[in-house]
Amino acid sequence: MHLEIITPDKKLFDGEVSLVQLPGSKGSFAILNNHAPIISTLDSGIIKVQDTSGKEYAFKTNGGVVENLSNKIVVLVESA
Repeated sequence: MHLEIITPDKKLFDGEVSLVQLPGSKGSFAILNNHAPIISTLDSGIIKVQDTSGKEYAFKTNGGVVENLSNKIVVLVESA
């Protein structure tokens, strides 16, 4: 899966991942390979990312929006 995490100022992450955990406004959820298409709002919290080599990243956010379509995930956040 390809993930982009973008703020109004810059791109925080751009790469291939195997797992993304997100603080959804209705509760935390994860996106894995071949996940159904989804658009969701995000609350304040931690976005956890695991890339294809197993390295983990964490980004603290104050909310935003995520879209997943055909294994391409775009996360737009207010700040991180």
